[in-house]
Amino acid sequence: MLDGHVLVDAHVHVPVLGSLSPAWLEWARSFGPDGILRDVWDADGRPRPARLDELFAEQGVDHALLFCEYSPKVTGYQLFEDLLPLVEHNPERFRPVANVNPHLHFPLAAEVRRQLDLGAAALKLHPVHGGFRCDDAMLYPAYQVLAERGVPLVVHCGTSTFPGSMNELADPSYLLPVLRDFPGLDVVLAHGGRGWWYDAAAFMALSSPHVWVELSGLPPKRLPEYYHRYDLGRLARRWIFATDWPGVPGAAQNARAVVGLGLADEVAALVLGGNATRVYAGLPPSDQPGGER
Repeated sequence: MLDGHVLVDAHVHVPVLGSLSPAWLEWARSFGPDGILRDVWDADGRPRPARLDELFAEQGVDHALLFCEYSPKVTGYQLFEDLLPLVEHNPERFRPVANVNPHLHFPLAAEVRRQLDLGAAALKLHPVHGGFRCDDAMLYPAYQVLAERGVPLVVHCGTSTFPGSMNELADPSYLLPVLRDFPGLDVVLAHGGRGWWYDAAAFMALSSPHVWVELSGLPPKRLPEYYHRYDLGRLARRWIFATDWPGVPGAAQNARAVVGLGLADEVAALVLGGNATRVYAGLPPSDQPGGER
């Protein structure tokens, strides 16, 4: 708990360091706390489950969603299986998130089912690093699995500075056919439209009961600027708190900064944990009412 609220960090990266590109490591060193790679990862580059658990407990994080990523061109191979020792250490705090790349996985539906069967709380797609559009028909078998199981889709929706990124593929409008064809599927816009699509992300979240704006990688103090065309109190009901750890100073600092934008206590509870526990598969429900439908 953080200041009386359930806190979910819905976007956390804890890969094996040897699987990553140099650009990822430089990003973590530049934007994360001093010495974070030496603190949480051991000499072989593997995350230490007990230390990670301790760190997130200190930050008041009740649940953290751990990401993997199959994007060898840009960030490397971050394997789903590498997350499982962390989850096994504390399955109450940590939940894995599945990831597939249609250029690497086939048949796609089978791989999605495999990762979901291992406990994934969502499926993350990274079109910018993976080099594909989310409206491509080759992804539809994956969406069908999610719809059948009631598991949400998380999509990287924002620019990336990593070499090789294809930022033109982050446009959230590519998800409009997916929302139309899978009307009950919850879609989470990671990074909230960062770059050129803040308005599009906000409009989609306010016009669909199944679209959510996820705040990873967005400085809280700049959220009013990014979403200045919208009533912040209303839009915040569609927000899901996330950090993009380890590329941030800390979850508690960011969470308090979001609440410090002047959110009502009820809305703050939704942003920090209530919306996430409603959307992501397998998270225990909080005692907060759901977001605006």
